[in-house]
This record gives sequence, structure tokens and C-alpha cells, in this order.
Amino acid sequence: MRDSIEFFFFNLLHTIARRFSFRAAGKIGAFLGAMVFVSTGFRKKITLDNLSQAFPQAPAAQLRTIALGAYKSYGTVLLEMLWSGGQPAEVLKGVIRIPDRKRFDEVLTRGKGVVFVSGHFGNWEFYASPFTLHLGKPLTIIVHPQRNQKVNARINATRTQYGTAMVPMDRSVRTALKLLHEGGYVLLLGDQSGPKESLPVDFFGRPAATQRGAAAFSLRTGAPLIELFLVRQDDGIYDLMLEEIDCSGLDKYDEENVNELTRRHTAVLEKWVRRYPDQWLWMHKRWKHTEYYQSLHPLEESV
Repeated sequence: MRDSIEFFFFNLLHTIARRFSFRAAGKIGAFLGAMVFVSTGFRKKITLDNLSQAFPQAPAAQLRTIALGAYKSYGTVLLEMLWSGGQPAEVLKGVIRIPDRKRFDEVLTRGKGVVFVSGHFGNWEFYASPFTLHLGKPLTIIVHPQRNQKVNARINATRTQYGTAMVPMDRSVRTALKLLHEGGYVLLLGDQSGPKESLPVDFFGRPAATQRGAAAFSLRTGAPLIELFLVRQDDGIYDLMLEEIDCSGLDKYDEENVNELTRRHTAVLEKWVRRYPDQWLWMHKRWKHTEYYQSLHPLEESV
């Protein structure tokens, strides 16, 4: 029953989003996100606690402003994703700009595969169709499937409409390694909490369980590790910013080097979230295992 109700409202939002322009869909999403923040308690406590821990010197009013912006951003992501289903290729390409196109093209022409890593920042859903269209070559994204199977199927239909492949995380290793060895492109969102057994990495001053897949794929295949950020601009368009993660000193694939490369790309994510804090998903339980790690021993000894 719960899944059916969720799917009904999901379809309702899909119908609404498809009736409007890209800019209008984003604004409606921001309005809905603001209404959720103002009128409900949905993950508000988690969000404000995460922010207070990340920015301990910031006044409460500033933290609430960032939190409101994060809810508006999430609403924007949802409505824009629903809007994007069935849109023409040229329309979807137009929602992303690449300011440093020369550097972007250079990364793609090295003759190797590429491991892209990002987070739930800006509109991460646009790494599917719009970003794939800019690549000019299919992209494979490693994902956590949605719990609701009907919602998951509808979202994946939108994500894969221009050739993007979605691979569940539990079946990703063999597929990703094969693609990278063949010169393909793989993308992971590396900012969600892993299980307790994951690597605890310092993120905003606290140990957070961090998946090591992106670093492992890069070091095992020799593919560059490129961190991506879709930064929402005032006109609603997203500027694609990229940073190549420094792999110097990490000349072999082993556990220590994988851990170090994971720390490096997590530090880059933190830098960008600090620049645009309202464009990151603060309502996620990113630090849910922090107390467990701290009960064992300090972060620097635990890794």
C-alpha cells in the first residue's frame, strides 16, 4: 500500500513537471522543497544537526538559511529530473555548460577509461542523460536502487533514455573493471554513508563511513579519477566543474593507496560543499557511524 501511494504521488509530480519549462519546473521544485522544510519535520533535525556539526561557529539563523536552501535544491533536483524524461537531446544538453571545455576534452582523449566521482550536489540526476550527451559516449553509473520498484523503474527509464547504463552496486565490480579496461566511462556518487566496515574518512571534521570503489577502480585500471560538480547558476543552468584527483605517490594498487586516494577525493568534495553548502544533500545520515568509530579510537589511528 505504501509503495502504491508513493508511486501515485510520484506520477502526479511527473505529470506536473512535464507541463512546464525547465526553468519553471526548477522553480516549482524549489517552492515544494521550501514548503516541506517550513511545514513538516521531514529530516529537519538531521539536517540542522549535520550543519551545526559541520559549521560549529555559524549562527543558528545562518544554518537555517543553508538548510532551507538544501531543501529547495532537493525539490529542484526532483522536479527537473521528472521534467527531463522524454525531452529532446539538444534540450537536455542545454541544461549543462562546460566552462573549461578544453580540459574536459583532454581528459576524454587520453586513450584510457575514466572514473568519474561526484556527490549529491547540484543536480546529480543530470549525470545521466545530459552529461552522457556531452560525453558523446555511453556512461555507466553505479547506483543504489530505490526501495520502491515502480518508482525505481520510472526513474531508470528517464536516466537511460540516451544510452546511460545503470548498474546496481552489488553487481558493479566486474562490470566497471571490464568497461574501464576497454576505455569506457564509469561514474559513482561517493558521498553516501557506507556500512560500519567501510573506511572512516574525515569529512567536515568527523569520521564518516566512506565507500572506496572509485579509488579502487582508478588504481586497479590506471584510469584517471575525475571529480565532477554540477553547480547551479542564477539562470538555472548547471556549470560542470571538474578536478582531477592527485594520484602522485600512489603508483600501485594496494589497500593503503586506495585508502589514501579515497581521502583525497573526499577532501575535494568537502571543499566544494563548503563553497556551495546549500547545493548539497544535508538531510542524508552521512555520519551515522561516527560515534562507533570514535568509541574505538581516534580517526588517525583507525585508518
